[in-house]
Amino acid sequence: MEKLDRFTIRIYALIIHQNRLLILREPFWGKMIYKLPGGGLEFGESVKECLDRELQEELNLCIKSIEHFYTQEDFICSGLHPNEQLFTVYYRVNCKNLKALKILEPKIEAIEWLEIKEENSVYFDLPVDKIVFQRLLEIYYSSK
Repeated sequence: MEKLDRFTIRIYALIIHQNRLLILREPFWGKMIYKLPGGGLEFGESVKECLDRELQEELNLCIKSIEHFYTQEDFICSGLHPNEQLFTVYYRVNCKNLKALKILEPKIEAIEWLEIKEENSVYFDLPVDKIVFQRLLEIYYSSK
């Protein structure tokens, strides 16, 4: 492992509508993956500002409310930059107008609404996304 000398902080949104989770299909590490919407925190930016910016730039969405959902607990080295440690935080987000949803970011191949059920765990490639989806399943099914 290369010497770590930087952090990459990523902020992600869980957008749920009619018992379905919004996921994106886009290229990453040379393959097509499914991931949650969000992106990198910039200097001087709050997490809400980061998600607001990312959701507006990529999906034409504006945040109505935001609630912390999960913070990464394990060490992860960035897959893109071996000198960076990755740190991710996830928020449950309600958007002002989901009818405005459209892809604005060219690298996003598709938007899908994934039903929140156990067999859909296979959609996630990123390790923390897998953990987050499992926690979402636990909360979703314990409240029914």
